[in-house]
Amino acid sequence: MSDRKIITQEIKTGDKVVTLEHGRFAEQANSAIVARLGDTMVFVSVVASQNDTSLDYFPLTVDYMMRLYAGGRIKGSRWVKREGRPTDEEILTSRLIDRSIRPLFPKGYKKEVQVVAVVLSVDGENDPATLAMVAASAALATSSIPWKGPVGSLRVGEKDGTYFVNPVDSELVFSNMDLVMTANKESIFMIEAGAQQVLEEKILGALEFGFGEAQNIIVGIEELANKVAKKKDAFTETEDKELFDLVYKKYGDQILDFAKTSATKEGGSRNTELIDAITVEVGSEKASQVASAVEKVMKRKIREQILSGTRLDGRKHSQIRSLAAEVGILPRTHGSAVFARGQTQVMTVATLGSPRMSQLLETAEGEETKHYIHHYNFPPYSTGETGRVGAPGRREIGHGALAERALVPVIPSEEEFPYTIHLVSEVMSSNGSTSMASTCGSTLSLMDAGVPLRAPIAGIAMGLVIDGQDVAVLSDIMGIEDGNGDMDFKVAGSKEGVTAIQLDVKTSSLTLPILERALKQAREGRLQILDVMLAAIDRPRGSISQYAPKVVLIHVPVEKIGEVIGPGGRVIKKIMAETGTQLDVEDDGSVTITGIDPDGATRAREWVEGLVKEVAPGEIYEGEVVRIQPFGAFVQVLPGKDGLVHVSDMAEGFVQNPEDVVSIGDKVQVRVKEVDNLGRINLSMRMDPSTDKPREERGGDRGGFRGGRGRDDSPRSRFGPSPREAGEASRRSAGPRRGPGVFDDRRGGSARGRGDDRVPRRPAGPRRERSENGHGSRQEGGVGGPHFPASRLVPSKRRF
Repeated sequence: MSDRKIITQEIKTGDKVVTLEHGRFAEQANSAIVARLGDTMVFVSVVASQNDTSLDYFPLTVDYMMRLYAGGRIKGSRWVKREGRPTDEEILTSRLIDRSIRPLFPKGYKKEVQVVAVVLSVDGENDPATLAMVAASAALATSSIPWKGPVGSLRVGEKDGTYFVNPVDSELVFSNMDLVMTANKESIFMIEAGAQQVLEEKILGALEFGFGEAQNIIVGIEELANKVAKKKDAFTETEDKELFDLVYKKYGDQILDFAKTSATKEGGSRNTELIDAITVEVGSEKASQVASAVEKVMKRKIREQILSGTRLDGRKHSQIRSLAAEVGILPRTHGSAVFARGQTQVMTVATLGSPRMSQLLETAEGEETKHYIHHYNFPPYSTGETGRVGAPGRREIGHGALAERALVPVIPSEEEFPYTIHLVSEVMSSNGSTSMASTCGSTLSLMDAGVPLRAPIAGIAMGLVIDGQDVAVLSDIMGIEDGNGDMDFKVAGSKEGVTAIQLDVKTSSLTLPILERALKQAREGRLQILDVMLAAIDRPRGSISQYAPKVVLIHVPVEKIGEVIGPGGRVIKKIMAETGTQLDVEDDGSVTITGIDPDGATRAREWVEGLVKEVAPGEIYEGEVVRIQPFGAFVQVLPGKDGLVHVSDMAEGFVQNPEDVVSIGDKVQVRVKEVDNLGRINLSMRMDPSTDKPREERGGDRGGFRGGRGRDDSPRSRFGPSPREAGEASRRSAGPRRGPGVFDDRRGGSARGRGDDRVPRRPAGPRRERSENGHGSRQEGGVGGPHFPASRLVPSKRRF
């Protein structure tokens, strides 16, 4: 590789330095860049096809791949070690790159362009996603592909009014926002943000700060492009202006009327009769250009109509379509709701499960779990069309992630609400902003399910039409306005502030004052929508559905875990069998009890609490006689704990036979006399401690470790496992150890569900964060609640 000409450029962003290398790899690609920040490295290549395609759109493909080897990891599956289909994280990052570069390709460019980004190394601190975005911009800028870049991409965080660029993970945990943006020298092109209900003013401050920092990246890429000095391919858009003028002047009004009548549909019906008529007039040799001319004329007429002050459906620029909200529509689900805005209608269904139902995520940066999950389905019937039904596409994954992100800041912590929450949004009818309708439906469904949200969240999609100095900011855009406008700006939040933003533009004229105006108008619309939602259900229900599992979370001392599990898992199996519940024990002493029957869950909780409770001398209990021996009776004072009432402590006088005083099953009041050094409990049925006297030996004792009661009556079985047994049980319950860089694909669970006699393994807990180096784990944390759960719109914990 010594004969390769490697060109290097360093770019300073904040207090960090990004290094770009051109010429190291992939010499047959049109261009390829290796970007490095810290020990995070990303390779990006760009290639364009030799010939134009016959497609009526620009065929750009972006693939972002985070290889597990980048973090020194091997796929956890025992049978399949090759990495498979893209993860949601990879798809979402691919969309970020696509949305950042697509607007700058020339109109009419029809060669297929493919951008491939591969994460080569991750250091667990520096974000590979934004680094890939910078590398993609550099690769296109140093290629011969016609592209009006470069652009600068970065991440912005904020804490106590201070903004910082490209924060590392440890800094981002305490940030009040996580904002990814792309800009060129004139305007902002893309925004993807999550925030902790922050005010619009702080969002604008972050955008202004980020726009300034992006200029450093742009200058650095331009310097690299000048060093590479690769000439751009010539491209000129061909347009039949004569045909356009003919269609505009003669058929423009008809086309506008057609647009108005079809504005309530998103399916994209085409005026084939008009197209056929124009084709007859201009000649069949121009048939392929007529449809394009009609579309261009329609776009111009729609924009002219909007800029005149009235939209296609008669609304004013800031007016929202009719709203409707309903909850509790499905009888057997845990929560359900329907939200409608004009012709857009979405049904969202909530399902609650135990923490062990959380989703395990496997990435190069480690192992993570999600306990709040939202899925979005967009079937073809929602636009009155036929089409493929099956696995979700990239658009569905992106829309579902946006609606999920919007609610993450208000989802209760797992300590407050120890459930896995799964939402599914079914788009029943679509005419603009189904992702924001899904956000509204999610809030309604969660409140119907009894999830104690910190605040209700609503969302709205804003549009924009710019023609010179004429600017129209549109609230609640329809599909036809989205397709023919200059901006799709989605804003979600509560009455307090913003929780999520997504921006895509098709113009380089978007300025910060226009964004400020759009944010203000979006807030007004959001509050109006919230009023309608709260009229349907004004607060979360006081209890969860009778059909939902009951989950109880308690904590036991770590040294008592062995007593809860028992020798060979006998204790925990018995609790589950007799109460009809599922118990999951974690390494930190958290015990999750799940059961359909509330009484069973309560009994299991009391049982576990009794096992770990320290019985103290002088305490009074009402216990049950569980066994009688010649020398006394054994009384269960707590679930799993019994003590001996010696015959001398049964009554004031002499007792010859314990069965003369008590019988098995009797409820008796007892006082704790002492707990000996072996943990055995001595009880008395005499409440006055002054009457205690030395015990008379009556031909037997408690048997010692080799007493005559058999193994099940030994002190160890009656009073919990010995320290050695407890340690062994704890290690067995935790399952096989995972070595560095190796995933364990088993999720654990109880032996009851597997039909064998193995010890129930403590599954990976819902709060386990990714391993930093393949060994340890890191807990979630941050300001104001669970800032960065594994529910991610961008890699790792970098989202709300």
